[in-house]
Amino acid sequence: MSQSALPALAEVIRSGFTEGRHRGSLVLLDADGAVEYALGTPELPVYPRSTAKPFQAVATLRAGLDLHGEQLALAASSHSAEPFHRAAVRKLLAGAGLTEAALRLPADLPLDEVEAEELLRSGGERAPILMDCSGKHAAWLAASAANGWNLESYLDPDHPIQQLARTALEEAVGERAAHLGTDGCGAPLLAVSLTGLARGYRALLLADPGTEQRRVADAMRAHPEYVAGTRRADTWLMRAVPGALSKMGAEAVQVVALPDGRALAFKIEDGAERARGPVLAAALRRLGLADPVLDRIAAAPLHGGGAVVGEVRAAF
Repeated sequence: MSQSALPALAEVIRSGFTEGRHRGSLVLLDADGAVEYALGTPELPVYPRSTAKPFQAVATLRAGLDLHGEQLALAASSHSAEPFHRAAVRKLLAGAGLTEAALRLPADLPLDEVEAEELLRSGGERAPILMDCSGKHAAWLAASAANGWNLESYLDPDHPIQQLARTALEEAVGERAAHLGTDGCGAPLLAVSLTGLARGYRALLLADPGTEQRRVADAMRAHPEYVAGTRRADTWLMRAVPGALSKMGAEAVQVVALPDGRALAFKIEDGAERARGPVLAAALRRLGLADPVLDRIAAAPLHGGGAVVGEVRAAF
């Protein structure tokens, strides 16, 4: 199915006129893990981007790095580079005898716009530690250092930590990766289906207590600010809905699982971030969730001349 043939997940309404549409694919699973509702082609592979991070954090535990609490949540994070995130990354590295100089990822500004503006106002500049993936990279480096693995090549797909990450992802989603690419942070990127991702998150929540999968899920839910940030939808959702596990990925990928086994995953084809919130809120409502936080997540106003003149809204 071509992009033009994919269904609209969101529509852009300005001054009462439909200005555009954001198309994509979506899948909802019921409590038993069966497909309850689907749009587009959720059975086809997509790059999961940062929604793969919980499985990559599982790999650090399987490598023998005994992370807990905030540090384990940070290993699965796409953080906002708020001061407490930066301090946590440095602490994780220091525990392995490393500094941020060991991070092999691009220099970047904070993902959070408020943090980025404050950094620039204060004379700061792009740095690897500010990239939203630095928590994951710090955990991989710490695990590699503990095992005596090469620290220069920890992003090579054949590196032991990456082999563990691949196995953790493929086991959870129940699929072999369809394609190998490179993520924005330089890490290996494995294409799997949206249906597989939803089932993978469901597996994280339903895993037995004390297993690596459940430890990651529990840490993320207990410390959502370390997974995202204080001004992010993943944090709002996990704080408002007991037991929910939520993770965004670049190019408008999103996965959520609820403690009773319901789950969802979607990808907006053109990667439009402005459509993520409305689509997420609508998908959760269709799953049967009713919570005031959904209105906060769904809000995507359009402005004209300094006033609100429309919105991006879900189209299903």
